[in-house]
Amino acid sequence: MDQRTLVRTLTPAVALLLLAGCTDGGAGVHGEPGAAGAGDPLFHRLGNGGYDVQHYALTLGYDPRTGTLEGTAEITARATQDLSAFNLDLHGMSVTGATVDGKKAAANRAGDELTLRPHTDLDKGETFRAVVRYSGIPKTIVDEDADASREGWLKTPDGALAVGEPVGSMAWFPSNNHPSDKATYDIKVTVPEKLQAISNGELKNWSTTGGRTTFDWTSKEPMASYLVTLAIGDYRLAESRTPSGRRVLTAVDQAVPEESAELLGRIPEIMEWGEENFGPYPFSSTGAIVVPTGAVGYALETQTRPVLPLDPDKHTLDIGTLVHEMAHQWFGNSVTPKSWKDMWLNEGFAQYAEWIWAEDYEDTPAQETFDQAFAEEANWTFPPADPPSAAEVSDDPVYYRGAMVLHKIRQAVGEKVFFDIVRGWAATYRHSNASTADFTAYVEKKSGKDLGALWDTWLYGKGKPATP
Repeated sequence: MDQRTLVRTLTPAVALLLLAGCTDGGAGVHGEPGAAGAGDPLFHRLGNGGYDVQHYALTLGYDPRTGTLEGTAEITARATQDLSAFNLDLHGMSVTGATVDGKKAAANRAGDELTLRPHTDLDKGETFRAVVRYSGIPKTIVDEDADASREGWLKTPDGALAVGEPVGSMAWFPSNNHPSDKATYDIKVTVPEKLQAISNGELKNWSTTGGRTTFDWTSKEPMASYLVTLAIGDYRLAESRTPSGRRVLTAVDQAVPEESAELLGRIPEIMEWGEENFGPYPFSSTGAIVVPTGAVGYALETQTRPVLPLDPDKHTLDIGTLVHEMAHQWFGNSVTPKSWKDMWLNEGFAQYAEWIWAEDYEDTPAQETFDQAFAEEANWTFPPADPPSAAEVSDDPVYYRGAMVLHKIRQAVGEKVFFDIVRGWAATYRHSNASTADFTAYVEKKSGKDLGALWDTWLYGKGKPATP
């Protein structure tokens, strides 16, 4: 048994120690392995340390008949420490080869951790290019640590749907799968010629050769891995423009009746309303992907092109859900949480956007909606800024009590200052990450008020206040 074969039989920790002493080029060892986790307080195994991804270039081929995906992931990253090895998150799939800066890299698997050992150590600050070739049948992930939702790669009758919140993206490409490490993307997908492949951002090009069509998508604004999507199937495509000139591209599964998706025609109106309330739209285009009831059990704010299932009772789109997912483009997608514990900054803002929309268009004051939320006992099981575990990260307090926090800020600082804060928050942290501490500090600075009592009661308080 040679040394590299031996390494594959050892535990990851022992393997890394052995590999650290056997660089192929004989260079001196000065780096250490990057952490096999990003230090998230709720999802301890997600993400990795030691590097910062700048760009992903994914080249994919999918065969719906067999369910097989062939992939090459080219990852451009910057080392944030001297690195002897680093991890990527990848669920299932078989790795057939890896290189770092064009030279073969040792690749070892331990569960969802893929460890790459470069030919020579990487210096802190060095930009490097890792290429991973992989294949297999991507899996649907049932997230037992969170809300038991189905994510990852969802097979459909004629194709597939990839959704990633909070962990699912690693089912179809290797990544630093944590919201704190955002990157730009190029995604090139080849499918049978009668199908479409819809992803985030802009369609640069498409071409058909030998009965297969390749779609080439690019996302020039940074994106968290959980917001990447891919919809493969027979879709009706439509294009329009927002009042400010942004491209609107919608894709509706052919199984969805045309009248069920008529609400998509209001996207330009919703975007204009969003810009008035939240500030300039942060991306180059917008749109939606509409799938039949049952394809996925929830809507998801995938960047620039949210995934929207039909309402299971009405079998149409819901205006509140559409407003919610569009608001996420500012709050969650552009301003992205530093950790999953800051999830309320996504969902509280998007939920409150629904309340503001109802106030503006449905004659329902936000105070009335606040009172209804206050009366619901399910909203008081834990503080919105402190979910007790990954299992509760998408529970009601994160959404509704998160929205209540924003309403109390509005009452405390006044109408004008509140919307100045909302627009300023979206502008200050545009295309970056922010935490709850960042938010509370920002609100107090912009309002000139000490809001400690508000945070203690509504954001961190463990009990329900006696009065609204």
